[in-house]
Amino acid sequence: MAEFLPPPECPVFEPSWEEFADPFAFIHKIRPIAEQTGICKVRPPPDWQPPFACDVDKLHFTPRIQRLNELEAQTRVKLNFLDQIAKFWELQGCTLKIPHVERKILDLFQLNRLVAEQGGFDVVCKERKWTKIATRMGFAPGKAVGSHIRAHYERILYPYNLFQSGASLLCLQKPDLSSDTKDKEYKPHDIPQRQSVPPSESCPPARRAKRLTPEATSIKSETDAPEARTHNLRRRMGCAPPKSDSDKEVRSVVKLPEKKELSGEPEKDKSKVRSKKPTNAVDLYVCLLCGSGNDEDRLLLCDGCDDSYHTFCLIPPLHDVPKGDWRCPQCLAQECNKPQEAFGFEQAARDYTLRTFGEMADAFKSDYFNMPVHMVPTELVEKEFWRLVSTIEEDVTVEYGADIASKEFGSGFPVRGGKFKVRPEEEEYLDSGWNLNNMPVMEQSVLAHITADICGMKLPWLYVGMCFSSFCWHIEDHWSYSINYLHWGEPKTWYGAPGYAAEQLEDVMKKLAPELFESQPDLLHQLVTIMNPNTLMAHGVPVYRTNQCAGEFVITFPRAYHSGFNQGFNFAEAVNFCTVDWLPLGRQCVEHYRLLNRYCVFSHDEMICKMASKADVLDVVVASTVQKDMAIMIEEEKRLREKVDKLGVTDSERVTFELFPDDERQCLKCKTTCFMSAVYCPCKPGLLVCLYHIEDLCSCPTYKYKLGYRYTLEELYPMMNALKMRAESYNEWASNVNEALEAKINNKKSLISFKALIEESEMKKFPDNDLLRHLRLVTQDADKCASVAQQLLNGKRQTRYRSGGGKCQNQLTVNELRLFVRQLYALPCVLSQTPLLKDLLDRVEAFQQQSQKLLSEEMPSAAELQELLDVSFDFDVDLPQLAELRTRLEQARWLEDVQLACSEHGSLTLDDMRRLIDSGVGLAPYPAVEKAMAKLQELLTVSEHWDDKARNLIKARPRQSLSSLAAAVKELEEIPAYLPNGAALKDAVQKAKDWLQEVEALQVGGRVPVLDTLAELVTRGRSIPVHLDYLPRLEALVAEVQAWKECAANTFLCENSPYSLLEVLCPWCDIGMLSLKRKQKKLKEPVPSGKKKSTKLETLSDLERALSESKDTASAMATLGEARLREMEALRALRAANEVKVLSGEEDAELKVCVCQKEPAAPMIQCELCRGFFHTGCVPVPGAAQAPRVWLCPHCHRSQKPPLEKILPLLASLQRIRVRLPEGDALRYMIERTVNWQHRAQQMLYSGNLKRIQDKVGSGLLSSRWQASAGQLPETNKVSQTIGAMSFSMPHDWDNRTIYLHSPFSTGQYCIPLHVISTELDELMMEAQLLQVSLPEIQELYQTLFTKQSPAQQPEQRSPSAATNEKNECCRGKKDGLSYMERKLKRRFERESFCGEKRARVDWVQCDGSCNQWFHQVCVGISPEMAEKEDYICASCAGKDAQLRK
Repeated sequence: MAEFLPPPECPVFEPSWEEFADPFAFIHKIRPIAEQTGICKVRPPPDWQPPFACDVDKLHFTPRIQRLNELEAQTRVKLNFLDQIAKFWELQGCTLKIPHVERKILDLFQLNRLVAEQGGFDVVCKERKWTKIATRMGFAPGKAVGSHIRAHYERILYPYNLFQSGASLLCLQKPDLSSDTKDKEYKPHDIPQRQSVPPSESCPPARRAKRLTPEATSIKSETDAPEARTHNLRRRMGCAPPKSDSDKEVRSVVKLPEKKELSGEPEKDKSKVRSKKPTNAVDLYVCLLCGSGNDEDRLLLCDGCDDSYHTFCLIPPLHDVPKGDWRCPQCLAQECNKPQEAFGFEQAARDYTLRTFGEMADAFKSDYFNMPVHMVPTELVEKEFWRLVSTIEEDVTVEYGADIASKEFGSGFPVRGGKFKVRPEEEEYLDSGWNLNNMPVMEQSVLAHITADICGMKLPWLYVGMCFSSFCWHIEDHWSYSINYLHWGEPKTWYGAPGYAAEQLEDVMKKLAPELFESQPDLLHQLVTIMNPNTLMAHGVPVYRTNQCAGEFVITFPRAYHSGFNQGFNFAEAVNFCTVDWLPLGRQCVEHYRLLNRYCVFSHDEMICKMASKADVLDVVVASTVQKDMAIMIEEEKRLREKVDKLGVTDSERVTFELFPDDERQCLKCKTTCFMSAVYCPCKPGLLVCLYHIEDLCSCPTYKYKLGYRYTLEELYPMMNALKMRAESYNEWASNVNEALEAKINNKKSLISFKALIEESEMKKFPDNDLLRHLRLVTQDADKCASVAQQLLNGKRQTRYRSGGGKCQNQLTVNELRLFVRQLYALPCVLSQTPLLKDLLDRVEAFQQQSQKLLSEEMPSAAELQELLDVSFDFDVDLPQLAELRTRLEQARWLEDVQLACSEHGSLTLDDMRRLIDSGVGLAPYPAVEKAMAKLQELLTVSEHWDDKARNLIKARPRQSLSSLAAAVKELEEIPAYLPNGAALKDAVQKAKDWLQEVEALQVGGRVPVLDTLAELVTRGRSIPVHLDYLPRLEALVAEVQAWKECAANTFLCENSPYSLLEVLCPWCDIGMLSLKRKQKKLKEPVPSGKKKSTKLETLSDLERALSESKDTASAMATLGEARLREMEALRALRAANEVKVLSGEEDAELKVCVCQKEPAAPMIQCELCRGFFHTGCVPVPGAAQAPRVWLCPHCHRSQKPPLEKILPLLASLQRIRVRLPEGDALRYMIERTVNWQHRAQQMLYSGNLKRIQDKVGSGLLSSRWQASAGQLPETNKVSQTIGAMSFSMPHDWDNRTIYLHSPFSTGQYCIPLHVISTELDELMMEAQLLQVSLPEIQELYQTLFTKQSPAQQPEQRSPSAATNEKNECCRGKKDGLSYMERKLKRRFERESFCGEKRARVDWVQCDGSCNQWFHQVCVGISPEMAEKEDYICASCAGKDAQLRK
């Protein structure tokens, strides 16, 4: 077969946005070009990209199965012929094998056709034409191929042709098909049989297979009733017509014998031989040829008719019974002469989603071409497609998801009220005319007058394609237009023929494949047949092609045959539409359908009548066209009704046919949909005929018939006249237009009247003819003239004049303005701007005269020039004098600017001079301008020189002296301009003078200078670019002060201390601030009335500010004294609050202690200064020491507390520096406070008051118990403190013992209670810890309080087993949930409190349990009598016994 040559390309249109806005106007515009090719392609503007709105997840469909070589008409004829040959031989128990000749398969169909053309087998043999036939079949001459072809024909085709001619097979010898190793068995295509047999689910959806296989297959056949079935077109109506009983298909499946070689020996089959039986039933079977019933073992029974034949009576005789089924010659003839089943597509067995179909389609294409799908060229796919449809050797099966209703799954375009939600920027696509849901029902489409939703015509259909899936040659229903949009995917290849060549194409196909049209006269309406475009073009049919890519439209025109195939997986959508030019073709199509007995999709007459009922709103062109079509309809209806009347049908009635379903008002004969009239008979209720086929209704006499009509003829004429009046309304309008255009000067109409005529034409939808176009053109010209006139009157271009712009591109000259005024008077309409523009022309001429007079002067003033230009601003006219006026105005303004700038010396800057010079350079030459320019240039040169000199003096290193800079400033003041560096130099000199005055004033004054003042002076002095003699000395003094502060910080501050030096030296300002803030968050207490909240010295910043603002040392000391009082007051309150926690007997769930602010948990330690409690695990606790030591918490331990001897030198060095600073005042106050405390402490130590306190407290007891408890504290990080860390046991005279014993703080380490010592001693000891100085008096005071007394005063010795008991108690405590320290402290409190206070002798009791431990009777709560009479078991042993009992 020759290689496929692509047909020429169809037109491709790329409309602009303006053209694309109206789809029907654009289609009407391109129709003269596109209808010459039948199809065309439209590329929308690039930005037109509608969203894909189909519900992908819900879309599912069952595709059609397409076997490619069955689609092509000529190939299908070949396959049908081969199937008939195979069936002929298989019914005789043989297998057809197609022979090879010259290493290629012999084309039996071509051989049979050529022999028939030459006169048949006998003629070809007689005239020896076999060599000629071999040459015509493409075999090379001279190889004796003719004899081989003759042998194959005689062996395979000759018996079949004799059978077809009517000769009896009984006279034939069975041919000898000797086996040839090259021959291949033919696999029957079984096209008719597959139409009713569903495919196997295991069959892959697309498979490439060889047609000739060594396997044979059985043939199944079916017979259909001869009645015509519902036409395929009816699928678009959404419903199928009713079927009569005669429409039911009758199928009979014929079993075939097992295949065998015709040359093989027949084998016996016992099942086919009539066995001898003792009964007389055998006598019923006799040979149909000889009439004898003898030789029953040689009788064969036909599987088709049950007739019997002797094997030896058959010609040729059979030597043995054949295997499998066998049919007699009569049944063979009956089977081979059955009518063929109409060809159609099968439905696939599988239901696909869009995703699964795409996966299958892509896999098929990539496997077939062995490359990625996007890399396969479209030309290769096209050539391979036409090769596959033309070969019988290869079967390629594909699937096509065609005619999927968008009403069910949603259109690919967005629609209003649909499930797909469009974004705001995509809403334009909802109402777009190119949205296929809108196009069929738009006003310009006549299908909008059809109320029914016709699937595929008014409602779009969806198409899901794969590679090679095709749509066959067809024209649209009712010869309508169609439009197809490819949403996405690979291209779709189209072929089309123009409408004028439709009958030519049909004739060619009928000529080349007449066998197909014999069984299916309306084959081309079934969309199941294609033919190679090259074949059609070879017979003179014009064919065009195109590749439709994603986002492109393809439009087919009326009666244009089109076909094509898909290049790969894609998704398309198509719908029909009809324009007014289609109406005559639509009526012609209905007549054509009547001749073919084909169903209509809708009633053409019904649509015409509906349009006529809306004549007043129809487009004039539509109304005129409908009126012409309706006139034809009325005349034909009148003729037919007269014919009915002559036939004797007298009875009639009005019938509203549009209320009946289409399948209930179809003509019994031609299947057309009746609307205007119909005839029916009572003998056949529900059946009717059109007026063309009354004789086909029934055999009843015509007087029994009844005519049903929709309208009387009298009703139809007014409807047509309404259309005519609608068309004639145009004539009146045209008359008014002509009158307006031809009016004389005095009778001219206004522009508004012209616009009203255009609006009337648009409202009444008059045709867009030459008259309307001329009216629009005249109106547009007048409108433009009015706009220009108004623009000239408004003077809109004055801003361009002001900015110095030139002539506008559309600006009129004065001469053009005169001509324009004349044009306004010549317009066919009157403009209100005409007299005003005449006045403007007069004023422009007056301006020209005045400007000429002013320009003749030597140097006019800027005010006069501007005044004249202001007059010109109202003129939107090109005035040649304006350029010179503007030049003179710029010169005058520049000179005025120079004079103004030079008059103010202090404001004339270098930039001003440069700007004036730059602007003056661009001016036109003029003497005054050149003189002013020279002066400016000289001044600029001098100014730049001195400005650079001043900048160098400022940046000079080393810095210049004040006297030299002052002399330079004096010279700068003589220059009449503002110099930035000169101003900076002058400012620097003034700042230097002011700085020196401040330094001298500081030296003369009697006060000691403050550090902040000195630092500020140093900072300022460094920023002044002048050499200052005093600055180095001040810098050295400030550095010395900073060194002193570092030395003091090293003396006082601990390593990594969070406190500043001033914070340590000053009284403590924020005592208890953290706890106070927490309390305020929980409960804000109101401030008592009459007291104002004081903010003085509440924080360190307040104190630092007060010290800095103090005028002398005395006021600073007073401020620090006030801070000390606040410190003591706040600390006393804090200590008292922390002591309250100890005395509280009730458990408080919200009580928080320690730095972690958690609940109390033993063991704990108490701070000597703030009396706060801390977990020993949260704070550093020192180890045991020999001497009594006190412990301070991290908040109270603020410094290293150096001895006084190290502090005094710091004060002395500060006095030598003679500079005041807050840290110095704080240090001085701290030393005075320390000395004052020393005096008070010495008085307390050497007076008798301390002895009395010592006796009251019992410090010996405290000392001994401190030693006992301190040794059991866990070793932790030791903190170096002057007094050290020390914990105290409670004195035995503490009140509220019972309450305290049950407190959460009942374990841990404690300080001396506040209420057992005097206020004086408490304040003295408190201030001792506040002092950040280490004094021997502090050590001596604490040693005195903790000095042991005589042994006689010590409490009674503990039991020998005391240590053991404590260890056991420790163990018991852990078991009871108490820590060792808790139990130890509690036991000590009980022993010391009860034993020490109430009695001199302690009574003991021993546990009678398992532990044998000793306990104080008082401690365990039993009397001496109970101890003697009853057994005592301690709590620990009692708990163990209880556990054992459990």
